[in-house]
Amino acid sequence: MRNYLLSTIGYSLILAVFMPAGITEDTTDKPLDVNEIVNRTNQAAYYQGKDGRARVSMVITDSQGRERNRKFTILRRDEPDPADPGNDSYTGDQKSYVYFQRPADVNKMVFMVWKHSDQGTDDDRWLYLPALDLVKRIAGTEKRTSFVGSDFFYEDVTGRNINDDTHELVKTTDNYYVLKNTPKDSGSVEFRDYTIWVHKDTFLPVKIEYFDKNGEKYREYTALGVETIQGFPTVTKASMKNLKTGNETMMSYENVQYDIGLPDDIFTERYLRKPPRKYLR
Repeated sequence: MRNYLLSTIGYSLILAVFMPAGITEDTTDKPLDVNEIVNRTNQAAYYQGKDGRARVSMVITDSQGRERNRKFTILRRDEPDPADPGNDSYTGDQKSYVYFQRPADVNKMVFMVWKHSDQGTDDDRWLYLPALDLVKRIAGTEKRTSFVGSDFFYEDVTGRNINDDTHELVKTTDNYYVLKNTPKDSGSVEFRDYTIWVHKDTFLPVKIEYFDKNGEKYREYTALGVETIQGFPTVTKASMKNLKTGNETMMSYENVQYDIGLPDDIFTERYLRKPPRKYLR
């Protein structure tokens, strides 16, 4: 199974009414093994259908209430799991293509990711800057920096490798599995640990809290809306808050489609400069 768990977009998530405030312990259901929960969450968050497309509106609001807007389209294609003999499980490598339309200063900018299923293999990331006609490789050390000036990080968008963390099931409630995740290499990240609330019916993450080295919560992801599209529970609205600066980024997803038959050659350097407009409409 693909070794990525939602840290943020990504991609991708339940209505706000399901948030964990006031929930009580569930003593009737036997909790699943933590690894099974993590893997099923990974699949639900990242592998809906064999491919997908969505238009995204991003609103970045600073502590003074000033807003900046971004509009972009996300294309995503999954590969079969090589461990699946019948190739029925599309949870292997994954490729993503993010094409920016607005505002003018980011128009035609492209962010592309190849996520690799092999443990220990770094993902490949590219950023095309049309104003300079420059293709920039994004190093692994930059993955926890701001994504196009928002409160999401590049790693939030691409997904964090679940093998980079240890996972502990700290609570099971009527509606949630609550997981504590601690990095194996604490020096490679700015956080001490993070906690995820996973909805028990859909296995979609609904809330993520990040704690800094002093144990203070400093970032918070919240899923604000979900719709079932082509049979798949799908995020329609989500936010990321920076609790230290007071900034917040909201992402809304529209025109979501799955299994549209995206060709593999879209996700190559050639299409960084020549966007596949047929699939971006």
